[in-house]
Amino acid sequence: MKKRGYLLFGVLLYFLTSPSHSNAQHSSKGMLSITFFHYVDSLVLNLDSTTYKNSFGQAYTVSNFKYYISNIHLKQADGTEYISHDYFLINEEEEKSKKIVLTHIPKGNYTSISYMIGVDSLHNCSGAQSGALDETNGMFWAWNTGYIFLKLEGKSSFSKSPGNIFEYHIGGYKSPANSIRTVLLKLEQPLLIENTKTEAMKIKVNVAEILKTPSNIDFTKMSSVTDTRNASIIADNYKDMFIIEK
Repeated sequence: MKKRGYLLFGVLLYFLTSPSHSNAQHSSKGMLSITFFHYVDSLVLNLDSTTYKNSFGQAYTVSNFKYYISNIHLKQADGTEYISHDYFLINEEEEKSKKIVLTHIPKGNYTSISYMIGVDSLHNCSGAQSGALDETNGMFWAWNTGYIFLKLEGKSSFSKSPGNIFEYHIGGYKSPANSIRTVLLKLEQPLLIENTKTEAMKIKVNVAEILKTPSNIDFTKMSSVTDTRNASIIADNYKDMFIIEK
């Protein structure tokens, strides 16, 4: 019996460690890195140092900018999809956060990418969490038991808020104040994911869109949105701030 046990163990060890077995699970998988670049129209976003203007010609500076990306879908022409269930907090103050990596993507030609800006209802109601959803990241409303999907803060002399600040803390997942938005970007050329290879994608994020189209934001009239009231107005604006960089 002891010899038989050793034999079975040896066979099992062989299948677990042999190249043909260990590579089978990953032989048709690849990776994709996505880097987000923040701009204000044609200017690079620089916190606290560069002055920009909104559609009313009102000058402003930005001091804080971060947002959640989740529920990423990569779709092939035949409808086949790869879905990532991870959450990513993109933070202008943390350079590393602006590059995310998706792994174990099935081999194929992908023609579009879509993702959610925000946090779904399930995770909004799941209490304290870790990683990107950790409350210490400053993106959680303790009073409302929910997440802030996007945060933009800065200063403008046109703002009537104390200290001439403006602040847009956008969240809310319940109708009629649902601020979850989904972005769909189609690729001009199919993205080929191949075995054990990492492809790269660059996405340009235009912060100026948060303040315009379809609603132009006047700092003298709306310098602060920190609850679900008016949040959908800002969310409709930033839905189209993402463009795949060629």
